[in-house]
Amino acid sequence: MTTASRTQPVVVTPTKSAGISIILTILFGPLGMFYSTVIGGLIMMVVSVILGLITLGFGLLVTWPICVIWGAAAVGSYNKKLMAAAKRY
Repeated sequence: MTTASRTQPVVVTPTKSAGISIILTILFGPLGMFYSTVIGGLIMMVVSVILGLITLGFGLLVTWPICVIWGAAAVGSYNKKLMAAAKRY
């Protein structure tokens, strides 16, 4: 009598690069955030458009750096969750 061996499927998900996230958000602002966080990119796009219209574009001097910081933080959080999930197995 043989026993069937159980095989676990392996899912390989690459980590995201904080450097690429920073470069994309510096160059493209809220659009660059889509690499690291889609929800954050949508939120910052709406905020940037509204604030940019109200302040004739000067509000982007505030929202652009926020996008860079948020994008880098989102990549760190994403990678941390991936590593935690990998340790469970």
